[in-house]
Amino acid sequence: MTKLKLSAIPDDRPVKITVELPAAVHRDLVAYAEILARSNGEKAPPDPAKLVAPMLQRFMATDKGFNRAKRENA
Repeated sequence: MTKLKLSAIPDDRPVKITVELPAAVHRDLVAYAEILARSNGEKAPPDPAKLVAPMLQRFMATDKGFNRAKRENA
């Protein structure tokens, strides 16, 4: 068997999910997108739906309990 430097390439294709948000959370996402656009000097805010994945990533990356449990289960 040939030894390669690379192992299997993980499947990084985006996965589409549908979620229902409370109206207040959606309003906050819209406001966040507007503030983000202003702070970056952009004329139009990004689609609020595009903020969900980076926010979830950031939340999980900084959750010490989650990361500890993830390491223990690995």
